[in-house]
Amino acid sequence: MRSPQPLIRWIAPLVVSLVAMNGASGAAGKFTALRAKMDASKHSVDREKMPGAAVYHRVCEQCHDGLAPKAPARTFLEMMTPEAIDRALTVGIMRSEAAGLSVRAKREVAEYLSGLPVGTHPLPPAPRCDAAHARIETNRAPRLVGWGMESGNERFIPGALAGLDAAQIPRLKLKWAFAFPAAVRARSQPSFAYGTLYIGSPNGAVYALDPDSGCIRWTYHTSAEVRTPIVVPPMQGPQKLAFFGDILGHVHAVDAATGRELWERRVDDHPSATITGAPVYHDGTLYVPVSSLEEAIARPSYPCCTFRGSVVALDAANGRILWKRYTIDAPPHQIGVTKSGTKMFGPSGAAVWNTPTIDARRGLLYVGTGNNYTGSSVGRSDAVLALSLATGRIVWSHQIVRGDAWNVGCMVGLDSCPPHSGPDSDIGAGTMLATLADGRQALFVGLKNGTVVALDPAHRGKLLWSHRIGRGSIQGGIQFGMAFDGRRLFVPISDMAHSMDASEKVRLANAGPPHPGLYALDPNDGRFIWSMPADDVCGGRSFCDPGILAAVTAIPGAVFAGHMDGRLRAYDASTGRVLWQYDTTQPVKTLNGTMAHGGSIGDGGPVVYHGMVYTNSGYGLYFHMPGNVLLAFSIDGR
Repeated sequence: MRSPQPLIRWIAPLVVSLVAMNGASGAAGKFTALRAKMDASKHSVDREKMPGAAVYHRVCEQCHDGLAPKAPARTFLEMMTPEAIDRALTVGIMRSEAAGLSVRAKREVAEYLSGLPVGTHPLPPAPRCDAAHARIETNRAPRLVGWGMESGNERFIPGALAGLDAAQIPRLKLKWAFAFPAAVRARSQPSFAYGTLYIGSPNGAVYALDPDSGCIRWTYHTSAEVRTPIVVPPMQGPQKLAFFGDILGHVHAVDAATGRELWERRVDDHPSATITGAPVYHDGTLYVPVSSLEEAIARPSYPCCTFRGSVVALDAANGRILWKRYTIDAPPHQIGVTKSGTKMFGPSGAAVWNTPTIDARRGLLYVGTGNNYTGSSVGRSDAVLALSLATGRIVWSHQIVRGDAWNVGCMVGLDSCPPHSGPDSDIGAGTMLATLADGRQALFVGLKNGTVVALDPAHRGKLLWSHRIGRGSIQGGIQFGMAFDGRRLFVPISDMAHSMDASEKVRLANAGPPHPGLYALDPNDGRFIWSMPADDVCGGRSFCDPGILAAVTAIPGAVFAGHMDGRLRAYDASTGRVLWQYDTTQPVKTLNGTMAHGGSIGDGGPVVYHGMVYTNSGYGLYFHMPGNVLLAFSIDGR
């Protein structure tokens, strides 16, 4: 599993479901206290005492607790805003099923699932742009595209686009702050095109902002959180398209100039399917990675597991499916029965959490896969797969970790846990295609067990070298992404103080204590160029860890990294010396006049564009500090 979207992020909603169904006994009882520690996203409220609880259990539970083939799992619903749920019940996709409910009952169900009252965020996050700042410059072609900035996912921004010299970095000051309404996390990496900043939000809104001032040019609303970057590729013709995925597994295409919806497509019918990695565009086709939260449904009665990871190719013009390739060829079949009589299925899993990598020269698409959920995945879990861009055929595969079968049943002591479980070593970070100084190419792969692997794309993924840096955990190790500047491979390690799973002793025996921080490797052989362990400034703060969960971003002479303790830092690319830092957890006045603050920094990392640095801050899920801001920095704050 991933995380590019790791499992632990979903455990708090899972435990809510366990408690609701099983009371305070058994596996759920063990985790009731743990939920209070891990879930920074909700107020301490007993949801089962809320008015909407009885209505949900009577009307909704049967479908949304995993028994209806296409109904989104409850885990997803708990990530939606109450307004989005209420809209779905009143005028949206669920209006016929909810026709027998009163207006009040629908609202109460929405508040029960979200844990928030309707109307929590009455203020807009920023003012609308005036005429001087509203213009979207469609004559300026996009240069930084998607999560990895370029098709190879190197996360390097050339100097002409960054517009920031290393010598200027110490003069960076906050210019403006944008607060996402009623949110405790901010996970959609900023994207830039046509002189506009595009970003998704936890409340399902996508914003087009003026990069200089942060005012809003347009807003697009969908029902579910948008955690992927907004992908705005250079395209031929008058229409400018922007693409993104939401947590319910829908891909959206909108007009980049106006926000008008052009098409929408759900790419997988499995109720637990989701999109966590960014879609990538190439030559008229959009390639979409498909991941899942099924491994988090750890109920004794749930027949685990039937999801298979996949990549779907869509016609970018209309959303038509061109091909779909599962990471596991064979459909799941019954492989056994638990002690309590629940059927077990396999093979399953090998989700694609991360952003695919385009290799146009070889006509290939590279994806990294996650762990298997049950049984054997025939060598496709924790592997790099090379797919044909044209057909989706698997040209070659390289499995890095064998036998990694795991689901949340392993954490709560259920029979759904495979006999030889773990270690949950997913490839969460996007695989990187890099060109070395001598012209050779290498695929760099980061795993949650803290290992960096280099493969040879010219020889069917042959292993070049491997270097284990971190101790790892189900949140990394390497979680969201490395960066490469042509001379150095920059590797962020999260390595939280506690690895958060039952493999703590095994990890310590294999890799030693945690090694949070930033490391620069020689791309030719994986040896250290420099090491910069993260100092601990947490001082006992809850949900605070010093390591780096988010993807890092390189510019000439520097690397920007957001830490789990809330610090945004710039490191000297040659030495690792800290050039500048800013505490994003401090309160700031936002564009709508209210006060807000950041928290732990996770998922997509900082972006540097035309002399300014942008970062999200806030990761109020599963042992991380909450926050809800997008921060913009410029030289001297001007």
